[in-house]
Amino acid sequence: MADWLIEVGTRLKRVEIHEVYGGRRQGGIGPSRVTDNVLLFTDPAKGHKHGYFDGWGEDGCYHYAGEGQVGDQKMTQGNLAILNHKQEGRALRLFRGVSPGACEYLGEFVLPEERPWYLTDAPETGDGPIRSVIMFRLRPVEAAPAVGVQLPHTPSTGLVVDEVDVEQHHTERALVDPSREPYEAERREAALVRDYVEYLRLLGHEVVRQRITPAGELKPLYTDVFDRTAGTLTEAKGSVTREAIRMALGQLLDYRRHLAPRPSLAVLVPSRPRQDLLDLCTDVEVTVVWPDGDGYASTAN
Repeated sequence: MADWLIEVGTRLKRVEIHEVYGGRRQGGIGPSRVTDNVLLFTDPAKGHKHGYFDGWGEDGCYHYAGEGQVGDQKMTQGNLAILNHKQEGRALRLFRGVSPGACEYLGEFVLPEERPWYLTDAPETGDGPIRSVIMFRLRPVEAAPAVGVQLPHTPSTGLVVDEVDVEQHHTERALVDPSREPYEAERREAALVRDYVEYLRLLGHEVVRQRITPAGELKPLYTDVFDRTAGTLTEAKGSVTREAIRMALGQLLDYRRHLAPRPSLAVLVPSRPRQDLLDLCTDVEVTVVWPDGDGYASTAN
C-alpha cells in the first residue's frame, strides 16, 4: 500500500494521483480501494453550474458539497465514505482544480465530532429545481492556509435576526442560485414592493426588511416588507394564483416563528384575488392587500 508522498501545495495531473493512490477518476469524491484514502476534488468555478458551492467558512472548516447532481442528495456511496472515514481508517485528501486535468493538493482533513455535516438548498445541474444538498465541514489536519473561495455566510449555532434596507433586493432564490436571472413574476413582485413601501412611507410609517438566519442554516431568509409602525409583516407575490397565495402564506408562517413580538401578517398582490383565496387568507388570519386607484384596498377594510 502506497504511503502518502504528496506535499501540501503540490500541483499535478489528476490521472497521476489515481495511478498511485486509486480512487474514482471522475466526480468529486473518490474512495480508494487500494489505499486508506478518500480523495476529494473541488473546483468552485465549475461546481456552481452543478449546484455545488464549496469554500472556507468562518469556523475554519472547508465546507464541501456532497455528490449527487439530481434530486435530494443521500448519505450513500461517496457521501457515506466521507462520513465514515474515521471508522474505516481513511484520510480525507482534498484537491482543488487549477487547470484542465490538473489540481493542487490542499491537505488532509477530518470531519469534526460536533456537527460534521448539515443540509442546505441548491439548484440541480443546469439550473434545475432546488434540491437538498449535503455540506460536509472539513477541518484541516495538515493543510494549506485557508485561501481561495470564502463562504459569504457560515452556519451559526443560534438564531440571528437583523434588519436591512428594503431597497436591498436580496431574495432567497438568488442566494440559492446566484447566476439565475429573475423570473418575470419576481420582477413584478419587486415593483409591487417598491410602490407599496413608498405608499407606506408617505403615510409616515417606518418600513424595513428582516434578515433571518436560523441556527444551523447556511443561507438567511429575507422578508419582503416589515411595517414597524403597524407591526405588520407583508409578503409580496407578483400573481394572484392559488400557488402564489399558498406560497406566501407558508413563507409568512416560516418567518413569523422567528420574530418577537409576533407581527400581524399580510399578503401583497397585484390585484384582488378570487373569493375562495380571500377566504383562505381570512381563515388563517392573514390580511390581503392590493392596489386600488391611488391607494390600496385590503380585506381589513
